[in-house]
Amino acid sequence: MSIIAADYEKTDIGTIQIAPEVIEVIAGLATIEVDGVAGMSGGFAGGIVELLGRKNLSKGVKVEVGQREAAVDVSIIVEYGNRIPEIASEIQQNVKRSIEMMTGLHVVEVNVHIHDVHFKTQDKPEEEEHPNRVK
Repeated sequence: MSIIAADYEKTDIGTIQIAPEVIEVIAGLATIEVDGVAGMSGGFAGGIVELLGRKNLSKGVKVEVGQREAAVDVSIIVEYGNRIPEIASEIQQNVKRSIEMMTGLHVVEVNVHIHDVHFKTQDKPEEEEHPNRVK
């Protein structure tokens, strides 16, 4: 994560700075909006996976930010049964569009890393605690 240069945006009455953490949150939200994304992954190093929790919206997102450009890496978990290339492409477009619209930065790349596949668990009917053995 890089810090944006102090002279990022000068106006008549001061400067505007956007913290890299803000870019991470925007990218995280844009990623989980995409259908087929089960959650964000902290990566193999941490081994921690968080499914669509909004506790840490920058989890699984790394950014490099310059004065006018940004590069983003997102690590995700895909829901089983979805086409990974389509999901990854939609994430790239959504993240790029969101960051550029909200910050004015030019996004030079969005790398999508698939770390896992999430299988939906089927709800099992709850069995009675004491089934009647004799009727």
